[in-house]
Amino acid sequence: MAMQSGEWEIDLVARGGNTSRAIDVAELCKRKHGIIAQQLPETIEITDIQSNSETVTSEQGHERMISVITISIQGSGEFPQSDDS
Repeated sequence: MAMQSGEWEIDLVARGGNTSRAIDVAELCKRKHGIIAQQLPETIEITDIQSNSETVTSEQGHERMISVITISIQGSGEFPQSDDS
């Protein structure tokens, strides 16, 4: 949706157990696979991947470290023409 709104460069950010989901989404976009691909620009490129850790505090006051991944993707080219005409 962000790319359809004109954002050609976006960051996918995921924490903890959702990091693998962010990787899957980036790869699906890059390969233009599935329903999502119908609404993406002609080419999607993964431009950067960063991994970090964050400290989070639970409601009980316990601190723990969680992994964070940021995947930067960039679209280029034309959007596919809609068949709705």
